[in-house]
Amino acid sequence: MAEGIFITMIDKKNSIQKEEKALLVGLVHKDQTEPELQEYLDELAFLAETAGAVTVKRFTQKLPHPDSKTFVGKGKLEEIRQYIQGKDIRVVIFDDELTGSQINNIEKVLETKTIDRSDLILDIFARRAKTAQAKAQVELAQYQYILPRLRGMWKHLERLGGGIGTRGPGESEIETDRRIVRDKITLLRKRLAEIDKQAFTQRKDRGEFIRVAMVGYTNVGKSTIMNLLSKRHVFAENKLFATLDTTTSKIVFETTPFLLSDTVGFIRKLPHHLVESFKSTLDEVREADILLHVVDVSHPNYEDQMGVVNKTLQELNVFDKPTLTIFNKMDLYEEKTFDEWLEADTKKELLEDLQERWQRETNNHAVFISAIEKRNIDILRKTILEKVREIYRIRYPYKTEFLY
Repeated sequence: MAEGIFITMIDKKNSIQKEEKALLVGLVHKDQTEPELQEYLDELAFLAETAGAVTVKRFTQKLPHPDSKTFVGKGKLEEIRQYIQGKDIRVVIFDDELTGSQINNIEKVLETKTIDRSDLILDIFARRAKTAQAKAQVELAQYQYILPRLRGMWKHLERLGGGIGTRGPGESEIETDRRIVRDKITLLRKRLAEIDKQAFTQRKDRGEFIRVAMVGYTNVGKSTIMNLLSKRHVFAENKLFATLDTTTSKIVFETTPFLLSDTVGFIRKLPHHLVESFKSTLDEVREADILLHVVDVSHPNYEDQMGVVNKTLQELNVFDKPTLTIFNKMDLYEEKTFDEWLEADTKKELLEDLQERWQRETNNHAVFISAIEKRNIDILRKTILEKVREIYRIRYPYKTEFLY
């Protein structure tokens, strides 16, 4: 398969078109409970919405482990097939990674485009990528995703092209395609290494400024906070992965300058290909002096999301950096938690309990804000300023002009 054919397959075959109707499929198994699955499917539905699809139904099944041939059992697959008949269902999305042969077997039965969570996330990243670095990172992840699935995919993909000079003597089609994909992966890695080298030089040229990086689960409001603190417009919307490229701004609070970076959001079950590809983007996190861990406190499972972020920070060996936890969306938290009949004193007491708990958990390194309502933003600025000045005093005691 020629390189152009692969690009077509990656960019178009599994790409979700606007307003496609989608079905979601997930399993309850020994490592995943029913409540966990429902939460994952909620997130999968949000991912599908971000990609432009509309979820019309969910199918779940309890199995000890995924079926090696069709992921779900044959009876469940037949149930899905019968539901699809006569309906304009354009895509079936599985919550866990599928092998190439599983995709092939499922599509034979359903006769409907089938993708998994990783493929869906890759599709969203491909749409969101704007810079050369982000585009190369996504493309690398796509090729890494597709390489082990070639054999299964070839069973149901038509030959889209070919011709003289596309195959070596004695090579089968799949061997040729594997070689092309591996060559493409090597080329992309070289390109990213060059981009990383340029980015490293740019970071070195930033001088002795203290560096602050925002981290957090996707869609917790990092870009909105970035806009408030930097007074510049960074793209922000209520969709997952609105920000892919790291944005860095020079900020001055009173007389103290520092660099603030907004980074890509984390998510559960993030394809490991993307984690590998975006490691260079996360260099901003590694090289930061202070981390701002932004949390959507209104999310019903915000503590689990915090755990996902903390685990990722541990994997990056940055978990011990000075960290300020920013509990955002307090307005939504109050709206979801308190009804209109709740007495003001009770509401105040419950809010104080929440804040006291997390101040203990974070050793008094937490602030509670609403970026949309601009609530407590002055407190946030003051807290960040204190942390930045503290590092200046220790590292650059001679830079007294930054401290007052």
